Amino acid sequence: MDVAARPPFAERALTWLKKEALPLLVMLGLLAAARDTLANHYVVPSGSMQPTLQPGDRVVVDMRAYGLRLPFTSRQLLATGSPQRGEVAVFDSPADGTRLIKRVVAVAGDHVQLHGGHLAINGQPLQIADLADTEAFGERQAQLDLDMGGGPDIGDMEVPAGKLLVLGDHRGNSFDGRFFGFVDAGKVYGRAVAIYYRRGDGFEWKHL
Repeated sequence: MDVAARPPFAERALTWLKKEALPLLVMLGLLAAARDTLANHYVVPSGSMQPTLQPGDRVVVDMRAYGLRLPFTSRQLLATGSPQRGEVAVFDSPADGTRLIKRVVAVAGDHVQLHGGHLAINGQPLQIADLADTEAFGERQAQLDLDMGGGPDIGDMEVPAGKLLVLGDHRGNSFDGRFFGFVDAGKVYGRAVAIYYRRGDGFEWKHL
C-alpha cells in the first residue's frame, strides 16, 4: 500500500499561516484598536496626585468618556461627553506632550482662585468645613496633600472657552495647569475610572 507523500514544509507552513496566523493577527489588531478607543490603563509615575493616587498605581481609563476616536489617532469621530469638575483625567501635557493624570478643577467660564492650596470656584470655596484638606466638586470629593504647602497661588482667573484647568491633589508638589496652562477639553485622552492595582497592596478595585 502506497503512503501518500507529505506536502513540502514550505507548503504546510503557508497553509498553517493562512489558517491560524491570519485570524490571530486580526484578533490582536482588534484588541489593540479596542484598547486605543474603548478602554486602557495608565501607570501613575509620580506623587503629584497623592493621596488619591500613589506612584505605581495602575488605573483603568475609560476612553469613551469624552469621545470616540479613530483607532491609533487623535481624530474624534463622535463626542460623547465633556470633562467635568472633580473628574480625574488623562491627557497629553501642553508643555511637552508627556501623558499626565490630574484632576479637572475648572471648566470653561469658571472663575478660579487658589490660595494656600485651597480652591474657590466662582466665588465659592470648595473646602469642606468639617473635613481637613478635603474639597467638594459636587458629589465628588478630593482629599488634598498639603505637606509641601499649596504651591503657586492663583489670584483670579477665568477659564477660556474650550479649555480646562487641571491640578494635582498634592498641590505643593504637582506640575500642573499653574505651570503649563490650560488643557484643550477636546483633546483629553480619557477619564480615570478606578485603581485596579496598588503597589504593596496588590489587586483591588477603588473607584475614583
